[in-house]
Amino acid sequence: MRAGRKTEIIKILIQALKIAVGSCIGIWIAEWMQLEYASSAGIIALLTIATTKWETLKLSFFRVLTFAMSVILSKIIFMHVDSQWIAFGLFIFLLIIISESIGWKATISVNAVIGTHFLATHNFTWHFILNEFLLVLIGITIAVLLNLFQNNSAQKSRIIQDMRETEGALQTILEELAHYLMNEEDRINVWEDIIGLEKRLQIFLDRAYDYQNNNLQSHSGYYIQYFEMRIKQFGVLHNLHYEMKKIRSLPAQARIISDYITYLTPYVKEMNIPVRQIEKLQDIFEKMREEPLPVTREEFESRAMLYHILMDLEEFLIFKKRFVDLLNEEHFRVYWQMDMEKSLDVTK
Repeated sequence: MRAGRKTEIIKILIQALKIAVGSCIGIWIAEWMQLEYASSAGIIALLTIATTKWETLKLSFFRVLTFAMSVILSKIIFMHVDSQWIAFGLFIFLLIIISESIGWKATISVNAVIGTHFLATHNFTWHFILNEFLLVLIGITIAVLLNLFQNNSAQKSRIIQDMRETEGALQTILEELAHYLMNEEDRINVWEDIIGLEKRLQIFLDRAYDYQNNNLQSHSGYYIQYFEMRIKQFGVLHNLHYEMKKIRSLPAQARIISDYITYLTPYVKEMNIPVRQIEKLQDIFEKMREEPLPVTREEFESRAMLYHILMDLEEFLIFKKRFVDLLNEEHFRVYWQMDMEKSLDVTK
């Protein structure tokens, strides 16, 4: 079984166990407190335990705020509409309209559960309203407490593996593009590598978002910024490959660009600020301008394509430099384990 698939299965099993335990504890507490509809505390816990800490906290907060809305709606509708099915349909209709309009769609399910209790009893005494509020409070409290237990270290280790895998894949694609420029097509499989990386990058970015939502520290968005940068770089290489395929004949300058790509490849890593790579690329631009003008139309078109390839490589490097420029002191200290002032000495 692939490691990624195994990790996903473990994640599902842990989430299922967490929901099951939370639901059981919720019902047990509600029964211990002798609340009516005690089983609903378990349902509310189930509906509130989301994938991440931050989502659970937001859901819990919104469900407390909208509890009063569900009570008021229930009383207005259920006390004035005799038919139960019409009354409940009208209640759900208005509940959805209001929740959607204020952006709290996720609160609908719990409020609907509470609404069924008022529909069945038509009891709007303060004692019963408190009963319902305690059911909500028990369910969301259990959810929040259980979601405090997240294996953030394992998540972080997995993301770091994803980063190294991304860098390795980008290096492989660059090496293949360098060979392509030298007409060594039998040594490459660039299209399959591009397609494979494209699929994995979105998965890696999703994991970075999950990590951020499970880690309430402000600097945890670093991994999201990293993978967004790599996705942009991947787009550049995708276009670069497409442009190379349109070159009919490779002029002598193709060797210079191929050598540069080979030089650039090992610097595609996290802790590199591509200042020197950009400077070296500018030198190549200058040398290209000093070359004799092309004679034939075909040579002119090929030279123009090579120049465009250089511009793409420049964009590839600029995306990384912008990523570094946007990092703050905390990012450098936590993720690069250095002060910002020392960052310019990192391998360039």
